Amino acid sequence: MRLPVVYKQRDLMFHPSWAFTLPSFLLRIPISVLESIVWCGIYYYGVDLAPDASRFFKHLLLVFLIQNVASGLFRLIAGVCKTMNIANTGGSVVLLMIFLLGGFILPKTSIPNWWEWAYWVSPLSYGFKSFAINEFLGSRWTSKMSSDNSTNLGYAVLENLDIPTKESSYWIGAAALLGFTFLFNFLFTIALAYLDAPGKPQAIISKEEAAAMELEGQDTNQEPTLHLHHANGNKIASEVTNVAKKGMVLQFTPYAMSFDKMSYFVDMPYEMREQGVTENRLQLLSQVTGAFRPGVLTALMGVSGAGKTTLMDVLAGRKTSGYIEGDIRISGFPKKQETFARISGYCEQTDIHSPTITVHESLIYSAFLRLPKEVSKEDKMTFVGEVMELVELDNIKDAIVGLPGVSGLSTEQRKRLTIAVELVANPSIIFMDEPTSGLDARAAAIVMRAVRNTVDTGRTVVCTIHQPSIDIFESFDELLLLKRGGKVIYAGPLGRHSQSIIDYFEEVPGVPKIPEKYNPATWMLEVSSGSAETRLNIDFAEHYNASSLHQRNKEMVKELSVPPPGAVDLHFETQYSQSMWGQFTSCLWKMWWSYWRNPDYNLVRFFFTLLCALMVGTVFWKIGNKKSSSNDLSTTIGAMYAAIFFVGINNSQTVQPVVATERTVFYRERAAGMYSSLPYAMAQVFVEIPYVFLQTTYYTCIVYTMVSFEWTAPKFFWLFFINFFSFLYFTYYGMMTVSITPNEQIAAIFAAGFYLLFNIFSGFYIPQPKIPGWWVWYYWICPMAWTVYGCIVSQYHDVDSTITVSGMATDPTLTSYLNDYYGFEMDFMGPVAAVLIGFCVFFAFLYATFLRTMNFQMR
Repeated sequence: MRLPVVYKQRDLMFHPSWAFTLPSFLLRIPISVLESIVWCGIYYYGVDLAPDASRFFKHLLLVFLIQNVASGLFRLIAGVCKTMNIANTGGSVVLLMIFLLGGFILPKTSIPNWWEWAYWVSPLSYGFKSFAINEFLGSRWTSKMSSDNSTNLGYAVLENLDIPTKESSYWIGAAALLGFTFLFNFLFTIALAYLDAPGKPQAIISKEEAAAMELEGQDTNQEPTLHLHHANGNKIASEVTNVAKKGMVLQFTPYAMSFDKMSYFVDMPYEMREQGVTENRLQLLSQVTGAFRPGVLTALMGVSGAGKTTLMDVLAGRKTSGYIEGDIRISGFPKKQETFARISGYCEQTDIHSPTITVHESLIYSAFLRLPKEVSKEDKMTFVGEVMELVELDNIKDAIVGLPGVSGLSTEQRKRLTIAVELVANPSIIFMDEPTSGLDARAAAIVMRAVRNTVDTGRTVVCTIHQPSIDIFESFDELLLLKRGGKVIYAGPLGRHSQSIIDYFEEVPGVPKIPEKYNPATWMLEVSSGSAETRLNIDFAEHYNASSLHQRNKEMVKELSVPPPGAVDLHFETQYSQSMWGQFTSCLWKMWWSYWRNPDYNLVRFFFTLLCALMVGTVFWKIGNKKSSSNDLSTTIGAMYAAIFFVGINNSQTVQPVVATERTVFYRERAAGMYSSLPYAMAQVFVEIPYVFLQTTYYTCIVYTMVSFEWTAPKFFWLFFINFFSFLYFTYYGMMTVSITPNEQIAAIFAAGFYLLFNIFSGFYIPQPKIPGWWVWYYWICPMAWTVYGCIVSQYHDVDSTITVSGMATDPTLTSYLNDYYGFEMDFMGPVAAVLIGFCVFFAFLYATFLRTMNFQMR
């Protein structure tokens, strides 16, 4: 999250890269000390490790060093990979290599010669050796003899693990860990200093425009202008050269919105209660009355904190909390949010769109979900084309939207896309939250031209606006001005060159005349500010309430609160424009293109899976042929466990940023009434299946061949089945963790806690019969345990040969050993298959349920 800021500061020569890495390292030390003490305090004596005080503190030192090694390693991965998806995948590759070749899953003597170098560069190998030396050279181990009486028990264990038996080797391992800590942080510093930052956003220019610029030498910096003149009485219209207004293929019914005595409250913030405020609720809007009419462009203005966006959210029905009072009517009928969402649009300030689809596809998607199902496909496509022309997006229709601040469309183009996405729903009323915010004069003029074109179609358009230029301010027809506390101080026409509002405020005794060529918007806010009220000893809200303008507005609201003769209330047969199947197919269509154009996600995870397959295959080369001893069996189980666990974790980690990004789009689209939560969730669930199927296909073929399992069709397809559903439930698990957390960072932390439990209770580290009785229940609900169960039983259920087991007088058969030591029943594949499918359905169901019931976008 901090890397973009670091790159920006580096490029602006704020500081050298070490000035960031050194504080990051130093500030982590006290946290690592605290975490290490808590961990060792619980774990060391809970497991009953060597009770000597010196060995406890040596163990504590190793835990502290490993924490800092891990922090440095992950900083380095983040600095090299730069994006979340690639970093998650890069981290998984490194972790897989570290764990496989750290000396625990596969002893050093069993590591193939071509991988031995990785053992020596794995920090885990040094940590594991030091931990083992610290424990097994304790007196309670060295005081007992081994089973063959050739040496003491501690030495025998270390020699069996191919670990040195000298105490000094502990300090060699600790020194190596310290060296890795400095090395990784140094390499991270180098990466920050010399690697380029991720891509930056650029405006998209169509091929036609680029060719025209080359031929005509057109100056792309020339500012478009808005030519203003009176259209009638108090309405200002803009004439824009070369913008032809055509009749739209779809007609709409104009609606007026009136609202009377609107108030809005929230629970009193805790900080204000601490300062002595006794009220239970804080009022943000106070008795706001007004109306918005078709073909009239209305501006909502006020100082920061006056309640502009709050009023818009209340009127549009976008508030998810608080208390609303007052009366809202649509052409005389009481407003019902379910029907109002069908005839209204809301353009958010943040311009949220799916990043990997094109401008044209964004509009098609919105149109097919929001236009009535009675409208033919041809008419919908024609209407999309007309809207693109109206807001001047037709020249960039094939441009990828991209991520804000990273890639794709410029800010101004995103604003116009936001407007177009709402326009293709053919709404009668459109709300726009600060459409020119963050834009320069040229970009703001382009956006306002699109807004003006929208108003000229006869729609009701309302915009919040902040610090507009003269041209932008005078492109509005009417103004609703608020002061702090959400009180109205002006509601009425602007007039030609803002003369109406200038006359209104200049009539107030003590208000200075507007200077010549001064911005009326700036002047208006200055003369009505809180300090001006204090100086003039006047309350502008009370002054407005006592004015004839207020009386006229009340009469207009009263008139608009009565339905016209013959009018009928808004009514739709269904809540959504499309059926559940129609919603699902449209969402699936968008999801398919989103995934297809997301190489950061799909190509990276496919590449990681290929690396994992090759790594597991070469590390456990032809291990499947070895069935002579319990050590061979343990190594094979380790191969299967590692093969699935690390790919599964990577699937879970890499899907989280994708789901988190799309969820922000989902909140906007659901609020707009585009679809129900279930079709959207199911579309994302189903679109993963072909990608996971392809991933499983080549992964299983490579691993099965290189590990050299028995080539029979049932065994191969059983392993394929287990791999597929295991990868799938890990993917759905990652999606589920995002749905119950506010962002992907917390989702990653939450998911990691369960990875630990999946790891411990998988049946590999601790066989099921050896799990304590009060924890064995978790073994049966651990997805990874069923995966390991299925892998082993599918490959060895029919093997009756004997194996040698250290410490046993007679050699048992392989199947009986699996049953006695691991608790595996050889005829249990049916239940295993059903449970694996059940986990996929369960996590997908939880994802859909939490997505529907939990909303982390509070307004």
